[in-house]
Amino acid sequence: MAFNDDSFIREVNEELRSDQMKGVWRRFGRYIIVVAILIVVGTAGKVLYEYWDDTRSSGAGDQFLAAMKLADENKNDEALAALDKLEKEGHGAYPVLARMRAATVQAQKGDAAAAIAAFNEIGKDNGVPAAVRDAAKMRAGWLLIENGSYEQVSAAIEEMAVPGNAFRHSAREALGLASYKAGNMAQARQWFQSIVDDTDSPRNVTNRAHMMLDLITASGKAPAAQG
Repeated sequence: MAFNDDSFIREVNEELRSDQMKGVWRRFGRYIIVVAILIVVGTAGKVLYEYWDDTRSSGAGDQFLAAMKLADENKNDEALAALDKLEKEGHGAYPVLARMRAATVQAQKGDAAAAIAAFNEIGKDNGVPAAVRDAAKMRAGWLLIENGSYEQVSAAIEEMAVPGNAFRHSAREALGLASYKAGNMAQARQWFQSIVDDTDSPRNVTNRAHMMLDLITASGKAPAAQG
């Protein structure tokens, strides 16, 4: 499904202006997460592509691309078998890339628990480049918004929600959404405000943060920031 981020935000804002607050999160929450995770996947994909590009001369590249094609065709079991073989027998960057892709396929199959466990394992593996570890932690964190607690999301990614970290925008947004989902509006406000206050935040992320701040204000459950 394709999303137009600006039109989606306008639609939510229309709901706010009509004072129909009840059910806004029920109606839009999943879409907010989906739209936002597309940014995470894109960022992680860039990191993984650069990692793959450095070792593309390896003969395992054809096997990796074939496995990705199987996954894209929703032949998940076949893709997982091919990726498992590549993880065990591949060279260079490909075993790590196979692990990352396999975790994504698990999520694609609907097995969030297996995907989270796989991403967490990669995130803790010091033999994996730091950028790829961070990408894995972010993927785990986003899956945990719907499949875990705020504490689990925080344990996975809060260390990246700091100035200078390439994933800080996505980490702050995930933590804000996890706080909102948990009903902690004051904490959610702090995370979304930190996005708005960061002049380097991408426009779409900032727009979504403003939208969530409007939702929080309209809920009456957290005081508006004093300017």
